[in-house]
Amino acid sequence: MTVPEIQSLIDELEAQAENDRAPESTPEIGIVMGSDSDLDAMHGAYEALTELGFEECTDYGAPPDIRFTFETYVVSAHRTPQLMYAYGETARDRGLDVIIAGAGGKSADLPNMTASIAYPLPVIGVPVQEKSVDSVLGMPTGAPITAVDAGKSFNAALSAVQVLARKHEQLEQRLTDYHTGLQSDVGTVSRELHECGTAAFRDERE
Repeated sequence: MTVPEIQSLIDELEAQAENDRAPESTPEIGIVMGSDSDLDAMHGAYEALTELGFEECTDYGAPPDIRFTFETYVVSAHRTPQLMYAYGETARDRGLDVIIAGAGGKSADLPNMTASIAYPLPVIGVPVQEKSVDSVLGMPTGAPITAVDAGKSFNAALSAVQVLARKHEQLEQRLTDYHTGLQSDVGTVSRELHECGTAAFRDERE
């Protein structure tokens, strides 16, 4: 038996999948996590996407007035398998191009199962804890998943945008600009360190 709170989410996902909507009006990236306790570790994905000009879509019927968006859900592989299946099975029809899935614990099954269900949609797994790494990486041959190191959801989001950038030049430019900014920051710090000297440089930052 599926409880009403979960069934309503499943019904919404299935209804969204049946709607014939332009790709521009649906989220490109889906973020799912096994528990709201994973939110701190997964917040990096939110930070990366918003820094690259994405907005979070919280209402499928009234999406943000911006070209690139993402959505966020809690989907437990063990407690709500019906919701996990519905999310993975409807992802493509709802307009998603890539999924970022995070889970913790030794049985971090959400990224792996989502990758299997949503195939061939690419899934990027985020082990929320160090002890989750082996579980997320342990997919058999023929059942692919891309994964980042524990807690590196920021990198997962960058990888997701890299996937999208292959067909969206503006995203490629945003990634390039972001990387250029990182290089500039390193150059600035390097000059300050060199010109100030190590002792003075450290003192300024304390």
